[in-house]
Amino acid sequence: MHRASSTTPYFQRQILHQIMLQTQLQNRVIKPCDVFLNHRGIDTKRTVATLLYDHLSRLNLHPFLDNKNMKPGDKLFEKINAAIRECKVGVTVFSPNYCDSYFCLHELALIMESKKKVIPIFCDIKPSQLRVVDDGKCPKNEIRRFSLALEEAKYTVGLTFDSLKGNWSDVVTNAADIVINSLQEMEAEEQQRLLRRNQPLPVQQYDTSSYNNNNEGSNKLQC
Repeated sequence: MHRASSTTPYFQRQILHQIMLQTQLQNRVIKPCDVFLNHRGIDTKRTVATLLYDHLSRLNLHPFLDNKNMKPGDKLFEKINAAIRECKVGVTVFSPNYCDSYFCLHELALIMESKKKVIPIFCDIKPSQLRVVDDGKCPKNEIRRFSLALEEAKYTVGLTFDSLKGNWSDVVTNAADIVINSLQEMEAEEQQRLLRRNQPLPVQQYDTSSYNNNNEGSNKLQC
């Protein structure tokens, strides 16, 4: 009985937290893709990627996850590239096999080149362990492009997670909170830009006193 009563406030807080987030988001104008989930399928698709996708979907967001949003007949790069370009936030789940995937690195490079907000999750790997390996299969310019994107992303402050010690629910909740805060901040900034754009330009006030004095003097001289 004691254990049940001690856990009840925790679940109540979680429920209130979810209600609060849904209330904050209910009036948002939702784009076709709010959040792009960049991940290595064999490492994290069945864990953090899918859990985060489901969690964000329940909060009335539109995350993009390849196996959830794509259907037979879709052109792979066309669909993925479009989703990245229209999203506002990219969540990058770094994992041990991440850098072995051309698709992961291509997505990351496009996210960085598009100047999207990036939220890294370092799952079972440290930033210092992430590097692009030139195995001769990719053109040199692609290797350079991937390396630049990876260097910028891995030194962005994010979340770290050890799957042997951590709780999946915690990392998903924390990531979702960061995503929501980021979206709300960007929307507030956009609203401020629109307000400034729609405001009339201030009328420039000139000091005419010296002009009037000089004009009066010239009039006296003419008289």
